[in-house]
Parts: sequence; C-alpha cells; structure tokens
Amino acid sequence: MAVMNWTDWQPTEKAVLVFLRDEANLLLIHKKRGLGAGKVNAPGGRLEPGETWNQAALRETWEETGLTVALLTPTADLWFQFTNGYALAAKVFLARGWTGQLTPCDEADPFWQPASLIPWENMWADDALWLPQILSGHWVTGRFVFDGEEMREANLEVMERPPGPIDG
Repeated sequence: MAVMNWTDWQPTEKAVLVFLRDEANLLLIHKKRGLGAGKVNAPGGRLEPGETWNQAALRETWEETGLTVALLTPTADLWFQFTNGYALAAKVFLARGWTGQLTPCDEADPFWQPASLIPWENMWADDALWLPQILSGHWVTGRFVFDGEEMREANLEVMERPPGPIDG
C-alpha cells in the first residue's frame, strides 16, 4: 500500500475528544451510534458551524456525560483518512476539574476506568499509539489511514510540550 501524502490533505469534518482524568482514572464512553459505534472512546464529537475547538469540547462532554469541564488542556492533533474518502481532523484534550452528575445519553454510556486498565482491545487501533503519550504529558501529532476499522498506516510525532496556544 502506498504511503499517504498529507501535504495537501483537507478534512471533511473536524471533531474533538476529551479525556477527563482524576489521579487514577479516565472517563471513557461506550459509543452507541455513529462513527465507532460499539467501541470504547472518550467523550467527543464533531464541531458545529461557527464553533471553536474548545466550545465543541465543552459541549460534547456535557452532552455525552452530563459533566461541565472547568479546565481543558489541548494534547494532540490527529488526522484520519479513511479509504472511502472520509477525512477527519481531531483535537484531543485532557480535562481536570468538572461539576455535575455522570449521566448516560442516547449516544454514549460514560464510565470511569482505571488508567492502568485501559480496554485497548475495545478501542480504535490508533489509541494505543498516542493515548499513553498524552497521559504522560507529551504533545502528539498523529496521521492515520483506516480502511473501515482497520488501521493501514500510522505516523506519530511526539513532543515534550504543546506548541503555542490554540484558537479558543
């Protein structure tokens, strides 16, 4: 398989993922519908028109978990190209500090998981490459090619700290 040329790549859509973390646990979701239905992931979803990355992260987390996040830290930029032509740019955040009561919704069943017992076998294949890096404090830039749910290509750059500020 030819290696993907990312030079002129443009996403079809943009999305966010938000990992809420306390000292020993991560908030994950069982995804009920849409892209990745049946998988374990973090709260998140697509940006709505006119919405910033941060606004989408706060909205999606509240919609899928019932929790209002106090502090978001951007940790990764991920690009996904699917062989069917769909292209997704995602920004990943870590969150500390939140209020509210954990509540399931029609899209997701949220649950707390010990960070030492992440269920990799129920997640997207790329998660095992970049999630440990962001949990250890690194900034990640990742580029992935998928054929359906099968990862065909992965390119990961890991930095000690995030580059400058993001757009609010």
